[in-house]
Amino acid sequence: MKAFVAGATGETGRRIVQELVARNIPVRALVRDVERARAILPPDVELVAGDVLQPENLATALGDSTVLLCATGAKPSFDPTGPYKVDFEGTKNLVEAAKARGIEHFVLVSSLCTSQLFHPLNLFWLILVWKKQAEEYIQKSGLTYTIVRPGGLKNEDNSDAIVMQSADTLFDGSIPRQKVAQVSVEALFEPAARNKIVEIIAKPEASAKTFGELFQQC
Repeated sequence: MKAFVAGATGETGRRIVQELVARNIPVRALVRDVERARAILPPDVELVAGDVLQPENLATALGDSTVLLCATGAKPSFDPTGPYKVDFEGTKNLVEAAKARGIEHFVLVSSLCTSQLFHPLNLFWLILVWKKQAEEYIQKSGLTYTIVRPGGLKNEDNSDAIVMQSADTLFDGSIPRQKVAQVSVEALFEPAARNKIVEIIAKPEASAKTFGELFQQC
């Protein structure tokens, strides 16, 4: 297995990279700024300069990767096209490159509530609408996929247990990014994670389950 990570220097993406490295999985990281990435990511990560919005270079950037994890996301800005470009067009470009390269598993970090049009997050240039469009594009692509929809993201990890449910059943809650990274990487190893949308939050009162149990119940 060799993992390609898009959005590798973001808060969630860098944790995904760390989880992969901890499991001795070689990583190719797509980054826009190699020098900045070198300061953020583990030293043995292979850095590839590129941009999800430049599709002509993506298949080459994937190289000999066998799985792809996408943790890109539009930053809040005054650009109304940001979520459309990054969350939809960028993901779409990755899907096409993944198909061209024969990628075995595509893991997308999306968001809770993508099916809710009247969600406050859609005030940020319809970000959930475009994430939902990206999800649907992956589902129709023919690729093996896992779509991970986390609740509100926290930078600090905690000991709360992960709660995982199937699509459109969780509507609030939060989760540390470290746990999102763990779920995203474990999805590559769990047969029950294939071709599923899973929603995740963390709760102190929830009972701890193995990743196999979590994916099987969805």
